[in-house]
Amino acid sequence: MSDNTYNTKNYTEQGGEKTVIDGSLVVEGTLEVADGAAVSGFPVADNQPDSTATTVEGVKDDLNALLAKLKAAGIMKADE
Repeated sequence: MSDNTYNTKNYTEQGGEKTVIDGSLVVEGTLEVADGAAVSGFPVADNQPDSTATTVEGVKDDLNALLAKLKAAGIMKADE
C-alpha cells in the first residue's frame, strides 16, 4: 500500500505570509530587503561604548575591546 502523504522541507504557509526553507538558500544576483523590514537570526555583538580615550594606548584598548566583542559574537573569526 502506498503512503499518500506529502512532506516537504520548503513551503509557504497558508495565506503566503511566511515561507519556510529548511536547507540552503542560494541567491545569485541581488537580494533586496525593503526599507524598514526586520532581519533576524544573525549574530549581534555586545555594545561597545564610544571611545573617550585621550591617548593612543586608550584607543588601542578600545579597539581591542571591540574586536573581542566581534569575535565572541561570531561576526569575526577568532585568533588562531
